[in-house]
Amino acid sequence: MFGKKPDNRTHLPQPSEASNCAVGDLSLAMEPGSNAFSFIGHDLIVTGNVISKGQLQVDGEIQGDTHCTSISVGEQAQIAGGIVAEDVIVCGKAVGSIRGTRVTLQSQSHVEGEINYRSLAIQEGAFFEGKCRWAEAPLVGAQQAKVQNETSVNSNFIDNGTTAQNIPGMP
Repeated sequence: MFGKKPDNRTHLPQPSEASNCAVGDLSLAMEPGSNAFSFIGHDLIVTGNVISKGQLQVDGEIQGDTHCTSISVGEQAQIAGGIVAEDVIVCGKAVGSIRGTRVTLQSQSHVEGEINYRSLAIQEGAFFEGKCRWAEAPLVGAQQAKVQNETSVNSNFIDNGTTAQNIPGMP
């Protein structure tokens, strides 16, 4: 009579329910005052780059580069492209470079590529093929490359919309 009305909305899985990947407390890696959290579900395929200013939980597939504050790649997830984040936890499959201050490859993970890190943990049972490189500031190179790439793309177009002659494959 005076109770709460039943909630008839469809139940959406929370990231912790959708993946068995133990992500730890990624909230520690977030910028002060930021509470952004993004979730790519198991049925979602993203083709293109993903950029987030907060945490990212991936249980689906990304075909492109990923830049965020912290990322957790779930057991069934697949990423084909570079990953740049302060905290990187991989339980699924990642093919491409990883740049992170703290990188963890959990026992179920399959990683192929180069890892630039400040702190690296690889659990027993994890598959890793590639190169590992310690760096004092592993994210610095990625940020410079991102800015340089954006600058080169923007500088290849003339104000009236025609393309510059230095773009490969353009007349």
